[in-house]
Amino acid sequence: MGIVSRACISLWLGLALLAGCSQIGLTYRHLDLIIPWSLSDYLDMNASQKDWLDDRLKEHLTWHCTTQIPGYLDWLDRLQRMVETNQVNETQLKARTAEARQAISTISREITPSAVQLLRQLNDQQVAEMEAAFAKDMGKHESEFVDQPLDQQIRDRAQRMEKRLNPWIGKLSPVQKDRVMQWSTSLGEQNRLWIDNRAHWQSLLLTAVKQRQAPDFDQKIAKLLQDRETFWTAEYREAYDHTEQAAISLITDLMAQSSPEQRQKLLEKIADVRQDFTNLSCLKGVKKSS
Repeated sequence: MGIVSRACISLWLGLALLAGCSQIGLTYRHLDLIIPWSLSDYLDMNASQKDWLDDRLKEHLTWHCTTQIPGYLDWLDRLQRMVETNQVNETQLKARTAEARQAISTISREITPSAVQLLRQLNDQQVAEMEAAFAKDMGKHESEFVDQPLDQQIRDRAQRMEKRLNPWIGKLSPVQKDRVMQWSTSLGEQNRLWIDNRAHWQSLLLTAVKQRQAPDFDQKIAKLLQDRETFWTAEYREAYDHTEQAAISLITDLMAQSSPEQRQKLLEKIADVRQDFTNLSCLKGVKKSS
């Protein structure tokens, strides 16, 4: 995971996000993937809460498919043209990144009322379960991402990026692998900054939920879900611009170094993702009624 994927600043991770959503067919994990928060990961809901959430999720998923996925298709078309015309450059990547960030923001706003209502329904035991699960989550991420020496973190981060890239452009060349390692090295202690920032946000959420009967509860949760950047730690905020630029520069360079075979594989992958979306039954319904 890491700051790169959480900030949605890598074109490749944005693509992986869209592909993952299409391949699992608009299930509950769909929204979980797009918004970096899911109640079901952190507490046991009772039958009434589950039934209520099932109904709300169905509504959100219908809204998402009928109103948002057409925009994803346009986004994929723009991406395809970038590759076909050899325009995978920093300007274009920044534009696609901004569009992906806006799409996430739109979904966050859509699901906020449901999140607020469900959080307000929690009992004290469920809040305690959430707090314990957050602590477990932190321990797992610290063990995976920051307990190793920095040089190992850098190697692991490069390997994760290579693994994400392989389905899209195939096996990397030695030159491309070197560039990925340079990217990972440039991020330094980014794993720690990301985890500290994650823990900070979770702490703020828990504090708000423990005061869920307060008159300003709705506003606090809405802010936490919709304006996450305002709650970043100072260190994370300071590093963000560098991290975003590093990811965009990496993709620009990898495409410049790519072979015709790699570019063709990327175009085929984009086409596959687009077809997956086009085949969704909910989207077909929209086309028939329009």
